[in-house]
Amino acid sequence: MTADLSRRHLLQLMGLGTGAAALASIAPGLAWAQAKDTVTIAWPTDVPSWDPNQRTFPDGQALFKLIFEQPIMQDPQLKFVPGLFTEWTTADDGMSLTFKLREGVKFHDGSPLTSRDIRFTWLDRVKESLAGGNKLDQANTWKNITDIELAGDYAGTFRLSAPLTTAVPWLAFMANFVVPEAYIKSAGIEQFRAKPIGTGPYKLAEYQVNSRMVFERNEDYWGDKPAIKTVVVNIIKDPSARAAAMQSGQADLTVNIPVRETERLGKVPGLAAELNPIQRVVLLQLRNDLATADQNLRLALHHAIDKAALSKAFYGGGAVPLSVPAPPGTAGDVPGFVFPYDPEKAKSLLAASGFGPGKPATLKMATTNGHFPSDFDIARALVAMWKKVGIEVELETIEYAKYFELNRGGQLPELTLYSWENATGDPEIFTGYLLNPKMPFSPWRGEQPGDQIAKLFVETNTEKRLAGYRDLNKFAVEMGATIPLLQSVQTLVRKEGLGYRKFGNGWVLAQTMTWS
Repeated sequence: MTADLSRRHLLQLMGLGTGAAALASIAPGLAWAQAKDTVTIAWPTDVPSWDPNQRTFPDGQALFKLIFEQPIMQDPQLKFVPGLFTEWTTADDGMSLTFKLREGVKFHDGSPLTSRDIRFTWLDRVKESLAGGNKLDQANTWKNITDIELAGDYAGTFRLSAPLTTAVPWLAFMANFVVPEAYIKSAGIEQFRAKPIGTGPYKLAEYQVNSRMVFERNEDYWGDKPAIKTVVVNIIKDPSARAAAMQSGQADLTVNIPVRETERLGKVPGLAAELNPIQRVVLLQLRNDLATADQNLRLALHHAIDKAALSKAFYGGGAVPLSVPAPPGTAGDVPGFVFPYDPEKAKSLLAASGFGPGKPATLKMATTNGHFPSDFDIARALVAMWKKVGIEVELETIEYAKYFELNRGGQLPELTLYSWENATGDPEIFTGYLLNPKMPFSPWRGEQPGDQIAKLFVETNTEKRLAGYRDLNKFAVEMGATIPLLQSVQTLVRKEGLGYRKFGNGWVLAQTMTWS
């Protein structure tokens, strides 16, 4: 019945008028933001730093990939393909990876890329971080690395003290970019972060924190040179302001504005709008303490959520409701398993813990506003759904960058609305990191399902490992350790004459853009 809940009904439920999202009037017609050898992008977030190994920061990937490159890359269908490694082989026991490095590649300062830069990036920097030096998220993945044996300037072997069955996916994923040993050692880490260099298709020419960055094409790039010479990225955190920048012609492309604004802008002459399902999961992260130490409350929160209504109201039905933290068709999906929307079940669970009409459960939730499409609207709709079953939730809006600080400091509230990226699709990088108490990526710190995850991290039999993650996903949801909501959807608006290569994980890479 409530699956037919309309967007208008949800907005009324949240106390929003139909004009709440309206933009101020803007002069009709579109002015081209730049010349045809330039593209201007309105982007929602800045990078946390220009050290690409420092943070697993999803929205920074498209920016990092302009300057830096990875040993292994992914094609638009997310297949792993050669990057700076031309070949690689992993041992059956997961204890080593042998590689051949691409020859003739140069960093932006003209120095050659060699296997010593690989050793520096994945061994020296990791060891420094683990010893208490410059802290890098990259070290969380590679903490069991013992050596990188070099076989000349263009080959070598990673050695590990414990299996890392996801070594290949991680070499193509966040916080795993090659950095220049000689430049960092001579200039120092602070100079590197101020004036970063890599082997990528663009050089950073200008940078103003939380405001603007300009990239110029690397004319000595080893691969196919981009068609666009200059890329201007304006950091515009407010989604309505990004929409306004598109309508006024101040930007050529933007992402992650509300669906209703995407649909509206798609009707503006000269603009094209897209709604693309991507390999991210919109979910609620939970703490295993405070109010959510109560399993009945955690499960009541989940049963009270009408996910189909959320999809219909905020994504036009295009966001697939999820019962486990894995998109449909990926290895961690559990076909046939459905966690039901059941408000009466939610009420009975609350009653079992002593909550009722005169004594509502109370807790807090954090959400971003503009990090992914309709995030704030979804949060308010959730609060309204919970109120109907007897749960009072105080909503707090936080900056996307603030989320990482709060999470690492153990300061997030009981609930956090978040979009979890996993460009690789491997279930270890979904649930294995999402609920691992030994990793800094989740507020959940419980022994369960952490003990199960620890066993799967060292399982080298692929069939057993993937089956184990499917069992784990179902178990984690049934115990209320995580509340998956929807497969994430990327909204994108661009000038009609601007083409780009579409990736299944939502990467929007300027090096693939062309003007017609």
